[in-house]
Amino acid sequence: MQAVAQKIVVLGTGGTIAGTADSAQDTLGYTAAQLGIGELLAQAPGLQGIGIVAEQVSQIDSKDMDCDIWRQLALRCAFWLARDDIQGVVITHGTDTMEETAYFLDRVLAPAKPVVMTGAMRPATAERPDGPRNLADAMAVALAPGAQGVVVVFAGQVHAALHVAKVHSHRLDAFDSGDQAPVARVAGGMVSVTGAWPASADVQAVLAKVERASSWPRVEIVMNYAGAGGDIVRLLAAAGVDGIVVAGTGNGTLAAPLEAALVAAGRSGVRIVRASRCAYGGVLPHGGDVLPGAGGLSAVKARVAMLLELLEAA
Repeated sequence: MQAVAQKIVVLGTGGTIAGTADSAQDTLGYTAAQLGIGELLAQAPGLQGIGIVAEQVSQIDSKDMDCDIWRQLALRCAFWLARDDIQGVVITHGTDTMEETAYFLDRVLAPAKPVVMTGAMRPATAERPDGPRNLADAMAVALAPGAQGVVVVFAGQVHAALHVAKVHSHRLDAFDSGDQAPVARVAGGMVSVTGAWPASADVQAVLAKVERASSWPRVEIVMNYAGAGGDIVRLLAAAGVDGIVVAGTGNGTLAAPLEAALVAAGRSGVRIVRASRCAYGGVLPHGGDVLPGAGGLSAVKARVAMLLELLEAA
C-alpha cells in the first residue's frame, strides 16, 4: 500500500504577525491583521518541501476575538484533523487572546494530532520581525514525531494550552507556562521534548454542542481589589448574566462586600467561580470556602471553562 503524503494545514486568523506599519522601526503603532496567510508563509524560513494547505479563517486583531470565530476555528481544525493525509494544524493568531483560544481549542478538540498556535510581538514590517521564525518553529513542532494536543509555540518554547499565559506586554518571549515547565523547545528547526505532550481525549459531544449552539452563555469577569464593592455584581446579575468569574486576590480571597454580592448572585442562579489574579499558584481549596474555586485556571481560562460547562448543560 502506498503511504499517504502528510501535509500541514495552516489557518490564519490575523493578529500582529500579520500586522503592518508605515515604518520598519514602528513596533507599537501598527495595524494588525493586514497580511494574508499566504504572505506570512512566504516570509517564514525553511518551509521548502513541506506539503502545506493554507486557509484564512478570519482576519482580526485578537483583542476582538469572539465565540463565533472560536466555533469556526474549532470546526475547521476538526475537519482537517479528521483527514488521514493531515499530520497537524498550525494557527497564526494575535497574542492578546491567544491563551484563551488555545484553551478553548484544547477543551473542544483534545486532538491526537498537534494543533500548534503561534504569533508575533512585532508586525511583519518590522526591521527584525519575530513572526517568520515563530511560524517556522510552529511548523517544526507540527511535524515533530509524537507531537499531539494544543500547544503554543513562541520564542523557541512550546507551552501546553492548559498552562500558557501571556506574561509580558511587549517582550519577544511574552509567554510562559506558569508553575509548569514548557513541553518542548525549538532551536535551529530541531524540537527537543522536555515534558509531556497534552493528552488526547474523546470530546466529540462537546464539539457537537459548540457546532449547534444558536447562542452563547454570557459569562463576565470581575476583580477583587482594595475597596472592592458589590455594585458591579448586582448590575451584572440584573442584566441576566449566566455566570461570573471573580479574579480574587491571593488564594481567591474576596472583600466582604464583593463576596456577599457574589453569594447573593449565586443564590439567584448565576454560576460563580473564584480564580486568582496572581500570575502563579491558582486557587487551592480549604474548608472555609464559601464559593467554588477555579483550581489552577486563570480568570480568563476559568471563563472559557464556564462557557463550555453552561453550553453543555443547556
